[in-house]
Amino acid sequence: MQIIKKWALAVSSGIAAGIAWPFTGSQVWLIFIAFIPLLYIQHTQMTLQKQGEKAPVFWFAYTTFFLWNLISTWWVWNASPFGAVMAVVCNSLFMAVLFMLYHHTRKILGDLPSFAGLIMYWIAWEHFHMNWDLTWPWLTLGNVFSLFPDWVQWYEITGVHGGSIWVWTVNLIGLQVVRKYITFKTPKAAVKPAVAMLLVIAVPVISGFIMKPGDPENLTETEVVVVQPNINPYKKFENYSSIEQVRLIADLGSKKITPETRYLVAPETAIPRSFREDEFVYTQEFAILDSLMQRFPKLNVLIGASTLEVYGSEKPESATTRYNERNNVYYDYYNTAVHIAANGAIDYYHKSKLVPGVELLPFPSFFRHFQELVFDLGGTTGSLGRQDERGVFEFEHGKVAPVICYESVYGEFVGDYINKGANAIFIITNDGWWGNTPGYKQHNEYARLRAIEHRKDIARSANTGISCFITSNGTKLHETPYEEAAVISHSIKLNDEDTFYTKHGDYLARTSFGFSGLLLLLVLVRRKQQKENKKKRTA
Repeated sequence: MQIIKKWALAVSSGIAAGIAWPFTGSQVWLIFIAFIPLLYIQHTQMTLQKQGEKAPVFWFAYTTFFLWNLISTWWVWNASPFGAVMAVVCNSLFMAVLFMLYHHTRKILGDLPSFAGLIMYWIAWEHFHMNWDLTWPWLTLGNVFSLFPDWVQWYEITGVHGGSIWVWTVNLIGLQVVRKYITFKTPKAAVKPAVAMLLVIAVPVISGFIMKPGDPENLTETEVVVVQPNINPYKKFENYSSIEQVRLIADLGSKKITPETRYLVAPETAIPRSFREDEFVYTQEFAILDSLMQRFPKLNVLIGASTLEVYGSEKPESATTRYNERNNVYYDYYNTAVHIAANGAIDYYHKSKLVPGVELLPFPSFFRHFQELVFDLGGTTGSLGRQDERGVFEFEHGKVAPVICYESVYGEFVGDYINKGANAIFIITNDGWWGNTPGYKQHNEYARLRAIEHRKDIARSANTGISCFITSNGTKLHETPYEEAAVISHSIKLNDEDTFYTKHGDYLARTSFGFSGLLLLLVLVRRKQQKENKKKRTA
């Protein structure tokens, strides 16, 4: 195969994966064939290497993954040019390294072990990528089906990693279709793998439709009002009064609140002026919300805020603590969900999955040199404090999970709220940083996968949109337009049943870690044996 054709195949793989992604093309069917060209490049390169020729694989793989990342997540640039470059460049590198592990495994162990290895390496990596400082799971392969939730109702068993396994399995079978056709020069030779490929696509889709639950009966319902204030995120921390913003939220909410309403939900950092948590009840923002609650005595409020926890003059054991020299106190900033209960109790949950570079300074000993390049999210550049355990808020009918923005991309993480007793999910977010791009739309769609994984209704409040309700089978209701002030109301159902995935989390990925380690160990042993045998033959 001519080198120019190989580069064309690598480019076509990356473009196909990008176009398959939600709202960058939304041609989801392309994901089932997107990686076949790259896999075939690896096959031809490996053959050349066995013949003693130089045939590198890495740069073909990097090109494919770079284009996929660029096409799917270019919109990060709107919030942080430096963050966008780092996300695309580094994420592509990680993926290319994984593909090289597959390449070396195939050279040493052959087809079947390496095919299983590619899937296991990838799933293990996706899970790891959700749990370190540079976390960026936006392109977890299973997310690609968020526009077609009926196909993946079985995520309640596998979680989103099941979708990733599905994608790679179909593409690897597709490689066999291409190999058979090219080797025997006749379509007849490729019939069996082609039929297998179609079956592996069709069976999960059919299973998804079969597993889709109807509207559950005999569940407690609670009326929820969601507010979308539509305040420019680039101006809300400086150009608008915090009091005015809270008053707008109260005014919007009062248009839909009834005596039966149990919750008013407002977006992330809806109270932008940072306040000490122990002094919240003395603020004017609290007075506005309290006045609304006096009119509706059964109303609870869940609202996002920027808060401070002040420790005093002795430094606590916290890597994110800051020092105020003027007042001689140590303190932490938090991105917080504030819960004002109908009985007057006030609770706080601090966002724990922080956005790298914006809310979390990863590997501070190295990245502190780049602090000035990251986007300043409301004057709190650097690491925010975070909460080690998930917190849930209780009200008269049950418990709710206060999921803040980026946290909603993490299936197992959201499951931790459910395991704490939450029977509904409230997502509060501010996606306006990205502008009118695919970013906020993708984020909204990913929430549907959390509803399916845990079979919980979701109320989603986004500052500039999209706000909506999502049922436990992933159906969206009452979607609001983007960049319009809006208020919506719906009675969500509170479900106490836990799914298999909720109970066991990312068990597929954890299992893959173990098998990946064993497979790589086998590769090293076999490689050493091959070198020793080669020495003996040449001696």
